[in-house]
Amino acid sequence: MPVATPSTTADPPLVTRLLARWPQIAERMLAAGLGATPPAADLPEGHFTAEVLPAIYGCGRAVLQAIGEEREFTRAEVTAFVAPVAQRHAEDRLPLALLIEAMHGSAQSVLAEAAALTAPGEIDELTVVISRLLDLLMHINVTVMETYAEVEQSIYSAEREARRELCSALLRGRPAYEEAARADTALTDRYTVLAIGIAPPARPAPASDLLARRRIRVLHRTLDARTNGGALATFDGSAGIALLPVHADPDTDSARYAGLAEDLAEQFGVPAYLTECRAVRRGDVPAAAAEVAELATLARLLGRPSGLYRLDDLLLEYQLTRPGSARDRLAERITPLLRNPHLLEALEAHIRHGSDRKTASARLHIHPNTFSYRLRRVAELTGIDPNEPDNSRLLAASLTIHRLFPPPAAPDSGDDH
Repeated sequence: MPVATPSTTADPPLVTRLLARWPQIAERMLAAGLGATPPAADLPEGHFTAEVLPAIYGCGRAVLQAIGEEREFTRAEVTAFVAPVAQRHAEDRLPLALLIEAMHGSAQSVLAEAAALTAPGEIDELTVVISRLLDLLMHINVTVMETYAEVEQSIYSAEREARRELCSALLRGRPAYEEAARADTALTDRYTVLAIGIAPPARPAPASDLLARRRIRVLHRTLDARTNGGALATFDGSAGIALLPVHADPDTDSARYAGLAEDLAEQFGVPAYLTECRAVRRGDVPAAAAEVAELATLARLLGRPSGLYRLDDLLLEYQLTRPGSARDRLAERITPLLRNPHLLEALEAHIRHGSDRKTASARLHIHPNTFSYRLRRVAELTGIDPNEPDNSRLLAASLTIHRLFPPPAAPDSGDDH
């Protein structure tokens, strides 16, 4: 359909004005589509920005330029923008009905923007723009549905499931020859066993499921890029184990994974804790996996920064948390403080900053004299003076156990300040 003759006003054509405002319109389209459609709306802010917004911006800009040039915007051009994003949504199992609903929400948003920019003498131009945008929406719907069908029938998904089953078999200590044949993957004598731990999504159930699937996709894609598709992994979106084949010197292979924790943390938007045990013999994989999984949980619960940890990095904390009477006795040392959370905070700040009372009190936003008073109350209630080095180490160990194995919450007595 040819473009109608522009109005005789001094304003640029409607398409030109839409193009000038397109970056802002694209953001509002995303907010009105996936950003407003449960459960996608319950996902963290910015969840779709990196993957969806560039497609909205690029595709919309291209179609507006085609309208201005009075040429057809083909389905092949639409597919180039839309299919990669649709494939990722399909792999994340974002419901197709939800995605179509979101796309129509976005379409209504852009049509409203176009109408708001239209002057009284530009109705013919608006009609052309609406007609072409509806054609675009039709092409997008067809592309999305075809992509979802392809992903559902993809042999790639079957291969990934076969590799997951192979990983599970190795983690259970089974020979796994049949699973390896189905996965078309050669077994190696040694693996680097890598645990991945991140905080579970604190979202309503549907959004948590979507977020977990996206994290699973991101993990597999990131590992595949570093191992040329050789990694085996089981991951539920918050915790899992990856088996990385060792083909050469373990230190050389491990260099491939440098920066992996930081890369995953950036993509997940939350801290990522990786713990590894290098060059583990295939028969020892189950025991190594149990150890590194516990270490990853330990690093996360201790509030350590994102990164790659080994047993030596958490040696003291790991040993402190071994079950037994000594652990229980240590935990009891700070039981008298549990009704006074501000005393626990003062003790933690003292352990973190040592003799630097000024920094410790500033961190708690209290006067140094108040901080000193709270430490005296810790000594009175526990019978252990935190100002003495040996006692400070004892209380630090007790605090570590408390963080990892907290007792039921006790009410604040409000007796101390």
